[in-house]
Amino acid sequence: MPAFQQTKKWLAAMAGCVCIFTSAAAQQAESRYSAYEAFNPVFYPSDGDDVRTASGRPGHRYWQNAADYKIDVTFDDVKETVSGTVIITYKNNSPENLPFLWMQLDQNIYRLSSRSVAATAPAGGRWANRNFDGGYTISNVALLAAGKSQKAKFDVNDTRMRVELPQPLKANGGVIQVQVDFSFPIPEYGTDRMGILNSKNGRIYEIAQWYPRMCVFDNVLGWNTLPYMGQGEFYLEYGNFDYTVNAPAGHIVVGSGELLNPAEVLTPTQLARWKQASASDKTVMLRDISEVKDPASRPAKDRLTWKFRCANTRDVAWAASKSFIWDAARINLPEGKKALAMSVYPEESAGDSAWRRSTEFVKGCIEHYSEKWYPYTYPAAVNVAGIVGGMEYPGIVFCSARAQKAGLWGVTNHEFGHNWFPMIVGSNERRFGWMDEGFNTFINGLADKVFNNGEFDHGPRDRHALSRSMFFDSASAILHRPDVIRTASYGILGYYKPAVGLDILREVVLGEERFDKAFKYYIDNWAFKHPTQWDFFRAMENSAGESLDWFWRSWIINNWKLDMAAGNVSQRNDSTTAIQVLCLEKAPMPVVVEIKEADGNTSRVNLPVEVWQSGGAWTFHHHSKSKVVAVTVDPDKVLPDVNSANNTWKAAP
Repeated sequence: MPAFQQTKKWLAAMAGCVCIFTSAAAQQAESRYSAYEAFNPVFYPSDGDDVRTASGRPGHRYWQNAADYKIDVTFDDVKETVSGTVIITYKNNSPENLPFLWMQLDQNIYRLSSRSVAATAPAGGRWANRNFDGGYTISNVALLAAGKSQKAKFDVNDTRMRVELPQPLKANGGVIQVQVDFSFPIPEYGTDRMGILNSKNGRIYEIAQWYPRMCVFDNVLGWNTLPYMGQGEFYLEYGNFDYTVNAPAGHIVVGSGELLNPAEVLTPTQLARWKQASASDKTVMLRDISEVKDPASRPAKDRLTWKFRCANTRDVAWAASKSFIWDAARINLPEGKKALAMSVYPEESAGDSAWRRSTEFVKGCIEHYSEKWYPYTYPAAVNVAGIVGGMEYPGIVFCSARAQKAGLWGVTNHEFGHNWFPMIVGSNERRFGWMDEGFNTFINGLADKVFNNGEFDHGPRDRHALSRSMFFDSASAILHRPDVIRTASYGILGYYKPAVGLDILREVVLGEERFDKAFKYYIDNWAFKHPTQWDFFRAMENSAGESLDWFWRSWIINNWKLDMAAGNVSQRNDSTTAIQVLCLEKAPMPVVVEIKEADGNTSRVNLPVEVWQSGGAWTFHHHSKSKVVAVTVDPDKVLPDVNSANNTWKAAP
């Protein structure tokens, strides 16, 4: 072909390309999507190493420090105080010497001089208590060695305490014991974490964040010393806990872990029922409603000391009341292991559709999570009815005494789900609440589907309709620190939106089998350890065999919206139709396209996320025997698409 003719043909071809490019550019002008931003190849801030590997597992040099606690306290129900001593055996497994220690004093949030009170609007708020001036009285801090006690210098700053050491605590296994003598008044309203509820037969005391505890020292930030402001919860070291609560004999005391001396604190009748419940799949009453006012339902003594032990845990909590009705049943765990489900509640809560079903709910959700994800690790699981609407601690949770029916199942299921996140998988709740609340909300939804044949399951939801709630706070992303997210937004950004993200990964991106294997891989590798968000991302990607940086970037790190749309549809010939789909917002996603034909035939095409690597518009060819009359993008509304109006194209009449 002569050069001129070649050039002419090339120019003609380029003219056609210019038209296409111009059209695409016009289309892109309506879109906020950028493939270069969504699929930016640089994602992880650092490479994996021998502490935290690139495969999402702890490396051969991974370390974390340990803290064992021996706590002995006296509970005074007249003055409504807790006082006593904690001895912490702290082991420094880090590769560096520690010249000082940091401890958490969470009760100091209740001081009127606390940062939390200062940061609360004058109108009040959930995380401050302006009508109560509490906090710790620290009467002694000492270092124990070789049977000798040496007073330690310490400095209290809001909800933290720095303890000076006479010589640095040695790296790679150095051990020190710290004794703290403390007391505090029990707040009636304990910022949704603890407190006191009046009932007709006596007050119910829910006691948490009740002893000075070690801050976490890790290889990410060193000492984690963010103050306790309320919305950001906890980050704690693992260890073994032995604790005693000396209380008036009229009180029933329940707590995290195993009750070591039931014969000393229960009546012979209650002890026999305890043994019966330990072997029963049906709920057994340990102390029924008719016995609450009967003095014979408690040992005839002035005071009793309740002894508990909880191993390999990050925290413990307890509750006490004269008004408790008490029941229990056996929990069946994998490999033939057993635990004991228990509930304590006042007479006002004892309806057949309310707390009489609590132990059934406890047993049901724990058996499900143990089989599905990781075996429950504590010897008992106690549900306490009280003033707290819903709060979790290892082996014990506080739920509203007013909860009933689906509400009681929901809060029980949620709070006990926390025994997996963050009790077993010990993420940093104070910085990354979504790895606690969001992961838990996700597994709660799966438990809803199976408990009692889906008795409380909501069924599939229209995520198009729910998308407005997920993006209403345009200023905040899931990744943000809990205390920085507006309280009005935290229910969405801390709980619901990350849970929906995991649902999408499971249902749309990976499929159930690949997702479940990857999620379990993450849990198995980080049980009783301290993962970061990067460890989670790497674990999921390595197990599933999928690069998910585009997903984490859009759904977790940024607050990118999702808007998939049907574009141009043109019939090329009798059997081929060109169908265009559009990504108009910044978040890409795999998408299903439903195609309806004039002869009534309906088919679906699954488009992977990679179609968006070349831009925000994608065209594919559909082969059919009759004319295409309608195209719908995301027909089942499984994606949180912000604009349903542009999801469907219909042929003109």
